[in-house]
Amino acid sequence: MSQFFQIHPDNPQARLISQAVEILNAGGVIVYPTDCAYAIGCHLGDKRALDRIKRLRKLTDKHNFTLVCRDLSEISTYAKVDNQRYRFLKAHTPGAYTFILQATSEVPRRLLHPKRRTIGIRIPDNKIVQALTDVLGEPIMSTSLILPGDDEPLTDPYDIRQTLQHEVDLVIDGGYCGHEATSVINLIDEAPQVIREGAGNVSDLI
Repeated sequence: MSQFFQIHPDNPQARLISQAVEILNAGGVIVYPTDCAYAIGCHLGDKRALDRIKRLRKLTDKHNFTLVCRDLSEISTYAKVDNQRYRFLKAHTPGAYTFILQATSEVPRRLLHPKRRTIGIRIPDNKIVQALTDVLGEPIMSTSLILPGDDEPLTDPYDIRQTLQHEVDLVIDGGYCGHEATSVINLIDEAPQVIREGAGNVSDLI
């Protein structure tokens, strides 16, 4: 049965954040709040935990996973970013966006799109996520918590706990954080391309 932590969205308790990171480092799968919806994630290098998420969400190998990063400096380790893309990212982070970028060799092959070698990158505007990634010291491998047959992410942490208590190791209750997925921006080509319009404002790109 999964653990259930109630973490304050504005002042995350350091003790609970540390315990959550211990669960990630031990191969656990966690559900946690972001700035637009709840997400499900695991340690970047843990294949077994990744496979659990794939089974839970019924994902194929073509699914683009997202690395949830703490800041821009971490992005350059995992994605190829030139000056133009860096300026774009700086103007839109932190926020409710997922950016599709060319991955570097630091990203495990199993996380990449099999043909394009791309990866999703995200910096949420959420203090719980920022605390988790700061203590973890690397990105959380993540995807939206949209269960098979659903069109939108799960939103209520108590419903999440009841539904997934035997499927995940930890549910973090960070309060209501919305039900809309991120806006997805493709930064592979010269001009940014909106792949999905979601919670992040894309009016300047359309």
